[in-house]
Amino acid sequence: MQVGATMELLRPLLADITADGLSLVGEVTAEELGLTEEDAVLPGPLAVSLDLTNIEGLVAVTGVLEGTIVRECVRCLKEYEDPLAFSVRAAFIQEPKSAPRHPKRVDSRKGRAEVVEAESEEESDDQYHYQGNQLELAPMLREHVILSAPMQPLCSDDCEGLCAQCGKNLNEGPCQCAEEPTIPTFRVVQSIKHKTGGSSAS
Repeated sequence: MQVGATMELLRPLLADITADGLSLVGEVTAEELGLTEEDAVLPGPLAVSLDLTNIEGLVAVTGVLEGTIVRECVRCLKEYEDPLAFSVRAAFIQEPKSAPRHPKRVDSRKGRAEVVEAESEEESDDQYHYQGNQLELAPMLREHVILSAPMQPLCSDDCEGLCAQCGKNLNEGPCQCAEEPTIPTFRVVQSIKHKTGGSSAS
């Protein structure tokens, strides 16, 4: 079974997800995913293709998310469009009805350690919770988009960056600073020795 509407794409009914699988194909915008400009800047919608299977309440989600995202180069600080394409793997389990998922305060150190350990296990397994008769896929997809950001985004591997003196983008050509002669090292050393000798004499 295949669903294409945006609303049904992001909030599929559990009744429609069987062991045989449910395919979701469509496009989603940054607004529909709850992405702010601080999270990510998308020049257009993202293409989403997901396969969902439900086995005894455990919903496995696999698929691909593709599109374009605007990033800022860490070297030249210029914005550039970066192709976005990654695999999505997640599992949804029913929200427990008893205690809250994350207690607001745990007094004992042992309790805090157990909570941290439980959260770490959930993160490593990419597990999410659902309530009622629908899945909320938007928060999961939003998280995947944010986590896809590289630690050091570069507009290109050979980006020249900015001049440390005048701040010109060296990808656009050399600046005047590069043509200025550098101060000879021996002059700097002599100056330091002179200052040191003067302070010791006083």
